[in-house]
Amino acid sequence: MMEPSVSVGRDVAQVAAVPALSLHHVTVHYRQHEALHDISATINVGEQVAIVGPNGAGKSTLLKVIAGLQPISSGTIRYFGVERIVPNEIAYVPQRLQIDWRFPVSVSDVVLMGRVGRIGLFRRPSRHDRLLAQRALERVGLAAFANRQIGQLSGGQQQRVFLARALAQEARLLLMDEPLVGLDIPSQDEIFRTLTTLRQEGVTVLTALHDLQQAARYFDRVMLLNRTLIAFAPAREAFTAANLVATYGGHLHLLSSGDGLLTVADSCCNPSLDNTL
Repeated sequence: MMEPSVSVGRDVAQVAAVPALSLHHVTVHYRQHEALHDISATINVGEQVAIVGPNGAGKSTLLKVIAGLQPISSGTIRYFGVERIVPNEIAYVPQRLQIDWRFPVSVSDVVLMGRVGRIGLFRRPSRHDRLLAQRALERVGLAAFANRQIGQLSGGQQQRVFLARALAQEARLLLMDEPLVGLDIPSQDEIFRTLTTLRQEGVTVLTALHDLQQAARYFDRVMLLNRTLIAFAPAREAFTAANLVATYGGHLHLLSSGDGLLTVADSCCNPSLDNTL
């Protein structure tokens, strides 16, 4: 019997002409304060987008709004051409700090939670579901940890477990909120390898990041966000002096190396860079 695939990019050719996500003049208020103002953007099927900006810029709020976890004040959001959220099609990986890791649950059970939307809340997972969960753990390099308690894992391993849960869900749209914070280099590399595979499968990915160099290296386009959308383009077009000033207040500078790579430097801690732009 052939094992089921964890591929989440279904019928990519048929839906490629329809954007995976369209935001039209989205404004969000939180506790009577405007958290996001007039956000409009279109993200294509299979595209991988990094959302960058300073703390408090609204990155987490934007992801929660797209995931349907927070209401919008005005505007519209369309998912694969439809103005309605289909929960099974959207996987959301929250920040690690938002999760109580003391809860006594095994790694495999956490990953199986990604199947709840498919099998129903009170139904037992089938062999098919367990195979999908096992395959998802294999893809993030954690198959050997299936029976461990989630609280016994390192921070990087825990983050990869939640990515595996998203893979088991078979969603077409993956939202990740600061998935690399506090992770060691091997764990970061594992996540980027998984994102490369998802790109091949046509999964659309939005990831909130702090590291602009990772955003430039690994993602198709970058959203520069500071409560409003400053720029949305490939990194070389988005990371201009004017856009960085508008987003970060003038502390970040672009340096070009001989190999054509971009380096982002912080002049608040290195005054010698103040006149580089």
